Amino acid sequence: MRNYDVWIQAHKLVLFVYRGILICFPSGAQHDFRFQAKRAAYSVPLNFVEGCGRNTDKDFAHFLENSFGSLLELEYASLLAYDLEYINRKKYHHLGLIIEEVKAKLINLMKAIRKQ
Repeated sequence: MRNYDVWIQAHKLVLFVYRGILICFPSGAQHDFRFQAKRAAYSVPLNFVEGCGRNTDKDFAHFLENSFGSLLELEYASLLAYDLEYINRKKYHHLGLIIEEVKAKLINLMKAIRKQ
C-alpha cells in the first residue's frame, strides 16, 4: 500500500483533517458532524488498504470506489464546515486541493485497474 502515491496522499489527507480541521470544530452539539467528517477522512485510506488485500483486480477496484465515495463525503463535509464557519477560507481551500489531488489519483488508478 505504501508503494502507491495515492495511498500516501490519502494518509496525508487524514493527518490534515485530524490536525488542521477537526480541532476547529466547536465542541458540543456538533459531535455527530465531527464524527462523520472524521470517519469519511479515514475511510479513504482504510478502504484502499482493504482493497489491496483482496485477490482480484475487480475486488480492488470495488474498494477504490468505496474510497472515492468517502472522499466525496469528506468534500461535502468540508463545504459544510466552511459554510458553518468552523474553518476559514485558507483551510477550506487547502483541504480542497488535497481532496482534488487524491480524487484524480484514485480515478487514474481505477481506470488502470479496469483496463487490465
